[in-house]
Amino acid sequence: MECVGSAAVLDLAEGAARLPGGFWAAVGVWLEKPQVANKRLSGAHLEESRAMPRPRSSPAGAGPGGGGPRAASSELDVAWQALRCSSLGPLLLGPGPAHVDALLRTLLPKGRPAPARELVVRDVFNGTVTFLPLEQNHEGKFKIKECNIYQIKLLHRKVNEWSLSVLSPSPENYVSDGIVYPKTTWLGNELLAKLAKWSLETKKCEFKNTLSLISLARYNNSYQNLKEKYKEIVKVWPEVTDPQKFVYEDVAIAAYLLILWEDERAAKGMSSKQSFVDLGCGNGLLVHILSSEGHPGKGVDVRRRKIWDMYGPQTHLEECAISPNSLFREADWLIGNHSDELTPWIPVMAARSSYSCRYFVLPCCFFDFHGKYNRRQSKKTQYREYLDFVTEVGLVCGFHVEEDCLRIPSTKRVCLIGKSRTYPIIQSAALDEQRARYISRCQCCSMTMPGKVGGFRQRERRPSASRAGGLVADKEVLGNTDMERAFRFQPRGKEPVRNCTALPQDFVDRVVLEVANLLLNGIQRDLSGTSGAWSRGESLTLSEIAARLNEETLKHLRNEYGGLQTLLRNNHQVFEVLSGRVHIRDWREGKLSSGEKPGGTQAEQGAPSKARKTRLCWFAIHHPQGCPMTSGSCSYAHSVEELRPPQRVPKNNPARVPPVDFGSHKEPLPQIMR
Repeated sequence: MECVGSAAVLDLAEGAARLPGGFWAAVGVWLEKPQVANKRLSGAHLEESRAMPRPRSSPAGAGPGGGGPRAASSELDVAWQALRCSSLGPLLLGPGPAHVDALLRTLLPKGRPAPARELVVRDVFNGTVTFLPLEQNHEGKFKIKECNIYQIKLLHRKVNEWSLSVLSPSPENYVSDGIVYPKTTWLGNELLAKLAKWSLETKKCEFKNTLSLISLARYNNSYQNLKEKYKEIVKVWPEVTDPQKFVYEDVAIAAYLLILWEDERAAKGMSSKQSFVDLGCGNGLLVHILSSEGHPGKGVDVRRRKIWDMYGPQTHLEECAISPNSLFREADWLIGNHSDELTPWIPVMAARSSYSCRYFVLPCCFFDFHGKYNRRQSKKTQYREYLDFVTEVGLVCGFHVEEDCLRIPSTKRVCLIGKSRTYPIIQSAALDEQRARYISRCQCCSMTMPGKVGGFRQRERRPSASRAGGLVADKEVLGNTDMERAFRFQPRGKEPVRNCTALPQDFVDRVVLEVANLLLNGIQRDLSGTSGAWSRGESLTLSEIAARLNEETLKHLRNEYGGLQTLLRNNHQVFEVLSGRVHIRDWREGKLSSGEKPGGTQAEQGAPSKARKTRLCWFAIHHPQGCPMTSGSCSYAHSVEELRPPQRVPKNNPARVPPVDFGSHKEPLPQIMR
């Protein structure tokens, strides 16, 4: 055996008290979660594990039991027989007890590469773990790929001195594909360093392994299929959020739910796909994917998003406030994906909607039933404590609560799932009283805590049953004081628009002209247009401009999200805002700067013919030198005579722009117009 890589041996002195136990814990991470070190893997599936006879110098053809050939009863037996029939066994495994630990695992690469299988042999006595890649022929027999074998070894030199190394029987013949079989330099440098770090760590993870409740292989396949099917959404994402994060995060959540629901149908013998309601659905993409994959459902949110118009009629999205009293009697599942204030209420609503209703929540922001969640323990992280609180709510509501960790680009990745009840249906009334008393006690605790920030507005009068925006708020008649007190809440209503688009137009025009005059200070109007180059004036920082505006103007802007910067960016026909500095835009330079999106009230230079000349050119009217472009090349009208009437098209008319296919749809989906 020879070392591989340029740094294949590491001395472990500091923290050596953790060895050798820490080493085997680190090996366990590499066996079960190789993706934390090798980012080109999705994970690994451990198929079978048990003690096997240590290979000795035995004749070729020796069987898996060590007493001569016999029929193999499992794939692990077949793989072990391949090892015994080769000359590698005695070479890789030294003397020691009669048995060693053998595992058969499948490595799952990201993307479309085929999975790869390995026989892993743990020899605790000699401090080695050996990885033997397998090839399987059409007869089901395994052959060991000798060129890709490697071994990790822990050596005890003397008291408190250990070394960690990576070895291979033939490093010069090692064949790497860069994915399943990493390069020898990576094994010697990257993997060895991570194993050494993990071996000496004392910190334990407070969360479960990712995707512990579903099949990793099926999830990986489902995720890749959905990612390919819905990748076009990234290209036309109309929101200000990052499409790379939000699109692929919702794709990952959808893949998880689809596998979870598929397993549930198989376990319960269900033929129809589960229905759902996504509470606080946000951009609605998760609703769109689940609906497109055949699950009937809808999404509800307090604020409509631009992207909703792109999904088409088969995706049901409703804009209305959600009350904790809302019941969804026809839904199989309630979903809370980063649902903020609604998160602790979702187990309650699921329990009260119907005995068969289940729930899935992915907690993010920390809220209890009545406002911001206040910490109660100092020994846990705030995130862990909040997850325990939401788990407790589910248990009080009568659910068996399961926890899992998703693979999404977010720091808040732990989901809580209530799939079954802890009580028979005849005890539903008693559990309803128990839930109400629990919520009431939580309210009393919240009210006694100083500095409480309310997330819900309390009302003195009970809300009556209502129907708003197609959402049924089904209020049951509750008889006792605890029940009445528990549901005496109203969530936040529809969010006001504060992106400067609702400001009075005369106010916006006045601010735009005032800022432009600051930038164009000293430039005189040239009536003849022959005085020289067209000037953009100077550039000023946002703070310099704000210092020159009057206090009344600033007061109005402070009430808007983004304030002055948002207003100027909305008027991108006139201004260019880059790195906190404001410039007059010169449309002769062509397209918008990187990272900018055209505003909703102006058209860019390459506007469609139907949008040209429908607005007056600001420069032709207000700039001292007029517009830098000729009337024929400018998208805006240079005079009233050039103005054309705007041609409005209905929002959901597919003819307004070329269709975009977002997956398996029966109808083409239109893009949002600029």
